[in-house]
Amino acid sequence: MIRLFLTRHGQTQWNVEKRFQGSLDSALTELGVKQAKLLRDRLAHEKFDIIYSSHLNRAYKTAEIIKGNREIEIIKDENLAEMRLGKWEGLKHDEIMENYSKEYELFWNKPHLYKPSTGEGYNELEKRVIGCLKGIIEENDGKNVLIVSHTVVVKQIMAYFENRPLEKLWDLPFIYPTSLSLVEIDNDIVEIKMHADISHFENSMKVNC
Repeated sequence: MIRLFLTRHGQTQWNVEKRFQGSLDSALTELGVKQAKLLRDRLAHEKFDIIYSSHLNRAYKTAEIIKGNREIEIIKDENLAEMRLGKWEGLKHDEIMENYSKEYELFWNKPHLYKPSTGEGYNELEKRVIGCLKGIIEENDGKNVLIVSHTVVVKQIMAYFENRPLEKLWDLPFIYPTSLSLVEIDNDIVEIKMHADISHFENSMKVNC
């Protein structure tokens, strides 16, 4: 059996500013670091064999914090990076709503119809993320694996395990920073043990995520 622990990076400065990040990056906030430390403490008694992280610094820094003093490898993989958002990257949500209203509406509410003029579509994202996921599963049978990535990537992975269609990708639960999902796979039998759990959070931590 393989046990897959999945999480999103901690809160970043651009999360606070409500900017789209995509393949660009911004630093973890003080709260983001605290979120990662709380998840580290929650997982302190779990034995991880390996950690996979997006190569983007907000995810890799989160992975380093969660790793703590474990002597295990963190493997950076660009296929676990956030969705590439082209000309939207660095812009605030309200700027995108004003200038790209139709695309923005489809992005959130009808992802199966979203066709970006620049950047990456959901089908492209699915191909690279699920291809990467299958490789991780194949290479790590019998292990505990932590994957540290981004909102859309975690959404896509969980939708894959749930057989959830693309048009329902953004259905709840919300993927808060450092929320935790756990999937166990035994002889091709998939069991979702946890999905976007935030029981390690303090009460105020849902703000500006």
